[in-house]
Amino acid sequence: MEKMVELIAKFSWTIGQLEEAAKEQFNFNDLTLTQMNYLETISQLHNPNLTELSIELNLTKPTVKVAIDKLIEKDYIYRVKSDEDRRSAHLHLTEKGKVINQMHDEAHQRMVELIKKSVGKTELKQLENILEKIFLKR
Repeated sequence: MEKMVELIAKFSWTIGQLEEAAKEQFNFNDLTLTQMNYLETISQLHNPNLTELSIELNLTKPTVKVAIDKLIEKDYIYRVKSDEDRRSAHLHLTEKGKVINQMHDEAHQRMVELIKKSVGKTELKQLENILEKIFLKR
């Protein structure tokens, strides 16, 4: 089990390094990795409201609101009032937010390429199945 912890730590560190390198390459040094993950989640949820985002991130609404306000201030996202419920607003990525999100996706793609170089097709499929079991079938 100790070996697994070590491997997970290395995997996590490598992804972080790839994301940091991508941030520097595109000159987005004013963002934290956590903020990048907020942008990624907003994109994946297709313009959620604050409640939907806080549920997905498993964080309190006040915590998410503080982070969202900072991202709005930095011009990475903006709010659009809901047509159905004027008390609610949906979060949208600005063009700047979309660029950083594409860069973040590229860092993940680099990790996939690194894995593909190291294992065969059968092992890659096994890894994909294992990760799917862990992260998609909860």
